[in-house]
Amino acid sequence: MGDGGARRPLRIRAAAEGSRVNRLELFFDLVFVYALFNIARATTDNLTGVGLVHALLIISLLWWCWIAYAWAGNSIRSSEGMVPVVLFTVMAAIFVIALTISEAFVDISGGLSGPLVFACCYFVVRILFVVLQWNVAADQRHLRAQMPRVGTTIGLATGFLLLAALVPEHLPAGTVRTWTQIGFWVLAVVVEYSAGFLAAPHGWRIASAGHWAERFSLILLVAFGELIISVGVGGTLIPHPITWPLIIAAVLGIVVSAALWWAYFDIVALAAEQALHAARGMHRVRLARDAYIYLHLPIITGLMLLSLGGKEALKHVGNPDLGHRPMHPIAVTLLFGGLALYLLGHLGFQLRMLGTVTWTRVGAIVLTGGLIPLAVVVPALAALALLAAICVALVGTELVLFASSRRSVREAVLQEHLAHEARETAWRRQHR
Repeated sequence: MGDGGARRPLRIRAAAEGSRVNRLELFFDLVFVYALFNIARATTDNLTGVGLVHALLIISLLWWCWIAYAWAGNSIRSSEGMVPVVLFTVMAAIFVIALTISEAFVDISGGLSGPLVFACCYFVVRILFVVLQWNVAADQRHLRAQMPRVGTTIGLATGFLLLAALVPEHLPAGTVRTWTQIGFWVLAVVVEYSAGFLAAPHGWRIASAGHWAERFSLILLVAFGELIISVGVGGTLIPHPITWPLIIAAVLGIVVSAALWWAYFDIVALAAEQALHAARGMHRVRLARDAYIYLHLPIITGLMLLSLGGKEALKHVGNPDLGHRPMHPIAVTLLFGGLALYLLGHLGFQLRMLGTVTWTRVGAIVLTGGLIPLAVVVPALAALALLAAICVALVGTELVLFASSRRSVREAVLQEHLAHEARETAWRRQHR
């Protein structure tokens, strides 16, 4: 550390084009694993239309919290200065939010108000983002001018969450109370997302395209981890002996997860990162906003819904009394609808980043929706097999049809990695 760093140990430093994701950011993302798991658990306990709406609203606000620090990590060096202290504080607040998920809408008597705790922790998470950005924007007039607007948006969104916590208590129990509360939450989500959409082109920047794309790839892996955990929990939720149908269902669950991983990471994610590298200025910011912030939300949500349906499927298959019966229509809709939403979000991501549409994925979405009437009348294991067949057919077809494009994209990425490794090797030899 130079003299300046010695005099200012809490100094926040700006990130550069070559910045990559560091260990602290990976550690930060771990708390979202627990949050996603708790959303899945709470929704499983309340697998109704209202319960699903609650889950979608919580995911939307947690996603916005994560987005803020993904953007902060792209503009500052998150492992230096005061940033780790701020991130640890945010992790604590997110962890408390995760603990309150089961009572974020309906308070459990005997302790603190769950909805109020959620709203207060949400405010802490969001306002600390403003603190970080205010410090890093000291020499960026346009970015610093955005901070009061961001602070106003945070205050307004938190106000709606506080109203959602306080107003329903004075309303009669039933539909009016439920949908009044949901209405306030919807307003909080709309305020955050609309303000973010309008503000992104003004003063903000994407310092490192590589860091940005990698950060979203890693949070998607977190969602895949939640998918695997939820499906596994479904298979062990009720004590029962291991059986061949349960083993087959578990293998099919991994097949679906692997196919969806492949669908995202094999070509499109690589090509999208190259396109983001090539973009400059406001064009890069708009791509990052549209394709990554907004169009990754349905991808994450699709995996979440798929995990709920998969959990119900394995719970069904593992129960000898239910294994031969069809699943509940809601569980089937979650399973197939989650896959369709994941592919639809990925299709939008591809269209925004690359300007192309993969018609095999359009066909897979249509087929997934068309098979729901069949899936609700066949045994759970057969429904899961149908889902796995769609995923395997999609990946296999694309491997054949797009073999040439796949080789070109992966060769370009390989050459970039080799060039980067050569530069790093030369630098290390020079500075031994």
